Amino acid sequence: MAVYTDISEEEVAAFLRHYAVGELFSYKGIAEGTENSNYLLHTSSGAFILTLYERRVDRADLPFFLGLMEHLAQKGVSCPLPVKRIDRGLIGELAGRPAALITFLEGMWMRRPTAQHCRAVGKALASLHQAAADFPLQRANALNPAGWRRLWDVTGGRADEVEPGLAREVEADFAELDRGWPRDLPAGVIHADLFPDNVFFLGGELSGLIDLYFACNDLLAYDIAVCLNAWCFEKDISFNVTKGAALLAGYQSVRPLTREEIDALPLLARGAALRFMLTRLHDWLTIPDGALVKKRDPMEYVRRLRFHRQVMAPTEYGIALA
Repeated sequence: MAVYTDISEEEVAAFLRHYAVGELFSYKGIAEGTENSNYLLHTSSGAFILTLYERRVDRADLPFFLGLMEHLAQKGVSCPLPVKRIDRGLIGELAGRPAALITFLEGMWMRRPTAQHCRAVGKALASLHQAAADFPLQRANALNPAGWRRLWDVTGGRADEVEPGLAREVEADFAELDRGWPRDLPAGVIHADLFPDNVFFLGGELSGLIDLYFACNDLLAYDIAVCLNAWCFEKDISFNVTKGAALLAGYQSVRPLTREEIDALPLLARGAALRFMLTRLHDWLTIPDGALVKKRDPMEYVRRLRFHRQVMAPTEYGIALA
């Protein structure tokens, strides 16, 4: 569930008086997502998403996130657009939290993505990378390898509660990632969380990318590695090389990868799997049962990690070498 803060009709109506969007007709909470409180609003001028930014989102990062949406939209990337207030600002306050009104993007996310969907995602990701190349703001990736280690310092001592021997496994991952993590690959603004529920399709075509609240500056190929983990594994955690090939081909149809980026894919994919395992492990061990934050099973990403450890060459992800 992604409605952590309840708001009344009177509060919403008062908030909307700062926007030229007409009269409030209806509003309802949206159960998708995990970080913020989201509501679908209908007004006399159309549909909008109202987002209340919860504790995990630093208010100081909002100009980066909202400015990036504006920048990408201006460059032709289909994504939600923040609505300007009457005073021309983008950020208001509602129920004691920073809040913004965002345009509504038509479409739905794919519960069972096909290779065709993966190709479209790869192409869209490369387009985002290119469009954001001249975005003037910067935001460091708080969930970079140093951030992973901070999470592990909090939860590693209890990892064996999830599965005996897990702590030893993960320490070995950290040792290899510390030795080999690339530092000099092409970098720029990345989405960093482009999971299927953050990509909308309409009539079989990709209609837009949403949820840019993990966007940051980092290695572009790392963003591809996140997508390989998110889009190309089946329910039994087997890697679908056809989907991997489609995603990588779609990306390279817009932005060809360097040979150094291709060679780094196995380690980057392993790191991306570790990153999502660690955030899940943290929530699994530290959030009480029954809390509003939805806890996700870290073992799904432990199993992805085990796959990536066995990968000997980038071609195992389906990439075609010249």
